[in-house]
Order: sequence, then C-alpha cells, then structure tokens
Amino acid sequence: MSQHCLNERCTAPVPRRPAGAPIPCDQVRSREGAISTDKAQSWAYCEDFGTEDGVLLRARERASQLGCTPVTPGVGAVLSVLAATVSARAVAEIGTGAGVSGLYLLRGMAPDAVLTTIDVEVEHQRAAREAFAEEGVRSTRTRLIAGRALDVLPRLTDHGYDLVLVDADPEHYPAYLEQAVRLLRPGGVLAVDDALWQDRVADPAKRDEVTTTIREIGRAVRDDDRLLPALLPTGDGLLVAVRR
Repeated sequence: MSQHCLNERCTAPVPRRPAGAPIPCDQVRSREGAISTDKAQSWAYCEDFGTEDGVLLRARERASQLGCTPVTPGVGAVLSVLAATVSARAVAEIGTGAGVSGLYLLRGMAPDAVLTTIDVEVEHQRAAREAFAEEGVRSTRTRLIAGRALDVLPRLTDHGYDLVLVDADPEHYPAYLEQAVRLLRPGGVLAVDDALWQDRVADPAKRDEVTTTIREIGRAVRDDDRLLPALLPTGDGLLVAVRR
C-alpha cells in the first residue's frame, strides 16, 4: 500500500515505511516542500534560544570540573516547560550530576514541590546542593539520595510522581524505564535524555552496545500502550512520553 506525500501540491504516492524505519531525506516533506537536510544552524539557534544565568553557568562549571555531562540548555528548557505544564509537585531524577537538570526542573515545578534526585557519586550531589543553595531553593524542596538508582527506585512510591527524568548510565536504561513507568501517575511525564546518543541511534549501521540499548528503549517506549511518546531532536535527543 502507499500514501500520498504531505505536500498538497504533490500527488505522487510515497511507499509505506515500516514503523521506526528512518525516512529517506528526499521523502521528508513539509507543507511548503522538502525540509532542508542541513539543520545544524537551526538546532544551534534553538539551543541558544534561552539564556542561562550565573547560577546555571556556575553549575555547568562544577559539572565540567567533576567530569559530568549536564543537559544542554535546549533540553533544560524543555524540562522546565514539562514540569510547569503538569504543575509538577513530585519529580524523580535518575542522575543528579552537578545539579544543572535539577535547577531547570525546580524552575518549572510548583513552589512547594519536591525534587527527589539519585546519584551514586557523593561529590556530584555535593555540587548539586551548592547549586540549589545558590538558587535559593529551600532544603525541604530537595531530597538527594546517594546510592545506586536500581537499589533506590524500588523504594519510591508507585504512581507517586508527576515527572521522571532518566539521565544516568545508559546500560541500565531498560531497568530505569521499567521503574520510571511504575512511578508515574496517570498524566505524568517521562523524559529520557541522550535518546539519540551522539547521533548514532538514527544510523542503523551503528550497532555498538550503548547505541543498540538506547535504540531499543525508544522502540519500547513507542510500543508501550501505557505511554504516548515523542522523540525530540533537542540536545542529544530527548525522548518524552505521557503516562496514559
């Protein structure tokens, strides 16, 4: 079977594509014609669309000193919007880092909301505490738990969270996903960072272990009837989904 392309002025049929298969560049269409294949300038513009203040910049500097890779400004902005959209009062974060993503989440959360953030590295959480204190966040609004996420997550409340961010070691993403869906309330939001993994996920020829794992996570989220997903090309890819 075939379907017509999206350009209303074009009546040529476009062959159906298996779900999840990459779309050939010459078949990517907008209402005005073919979408440009050179998106680097537009993506850079989007990443720089919002400005980061001194608190965020200093948190990034600490992350660099610790060897952390924080979320990009574009991903951070999306996290703030998602938290605000669901009026998040309880958020769980897998991977504290130096607190950059936590700052973005807190800025979108309700004023009395609580961020629970998990990291195995105590030094990372010390840096995050410094960032949160500089932001003026009350200590009662953050719960920093040092330990392995897979040991901590089972102790968190079923359906008790409005948003769950997965941003830690990719090899454990499948287990994190299982726990995250359990934690989300109906209408809650899942966010998985690095979902395009250095632009390797979209290339079927890339079959290393991490790339394959993240590619399979995307398929698992897409095919889960409990979730309504979207894959955003901001940062290194942000996979988002709403818990039905």
